[in-house]
Amino acid sequence: MSAPPTDGIAGWAINLMETLGAPGAGLAIALENLFPPLPSEVILPLAGFTASKGSMSLFDAVLWTTLGSVIGALVLYGLGALLGRDRVVAIAAKLPLVKVSDIEKTEAWFAKHGRKTVFFGRMIPIFRSLISIPAGVERMPIMTFTLLTTLGSLIWNTAFVMAGYLLGENWSLVENYMGIVSKVVLGIVVLAVVAFVAIRLRDQRKGKHHARS
Repeated sequence: MSAPPTDGIAGWAINLMETLGAPGAGLAIALENLFPPLPSEVILPLAGFTASKGSMSLFDAVLWTTLGSVIGALVLYGLGALLGRDRVVAIAAKLPLVKVSDIEKTEAWFAKHGRKTVFFGRMIPIFRSLISIPAGVERMPIMTFTLLTTLGSLIWNTAFVMAGYLLGENWSLVENYMGIVSKVVLGIVVLAVVAFVAIRLRDQRKGKHHARS
């Protein structure tokens, strides 16, 4: 089996796991939740790879990474709760092209689909961390949030840890394929933002035209 990576995010994660064992994997994933640029698509397969070398058990790798996911998500939930609806509305009112009605529509949507969003959001790159903040803002019951986050994280983490465990030294294949998925998701987000801005600018122009008329 080839030597593990020693540089970059992969090297940092390996050092944590070799120094702290399975809790190191949990710490890495907790930080990944707080700092989305740290990709779980790298850390989780590496945890599986490390388990395949015997540095930790497969069970511990899944357990601690899931615990790390939940802890990181709860921190972001807390930040959202501290921010609160009033501050979000106040911020939205000051942003160009954003209306308070947009927040109200988002609230209505989250009230209807929040549970599914939190659960499935844990399995979508980029959104898996960010979804915890609106859940906190909307004060989703903490037990419900924790349960849904745990279940969603357990599925996601198990799949990627197992992939790294089974692939061994070829664990980076997971990163390569998921990198494509992440770019697709990011592309969809960018297109959605561009469409939102274009529609809102069009509406503003129509409003000004009618006002002049």
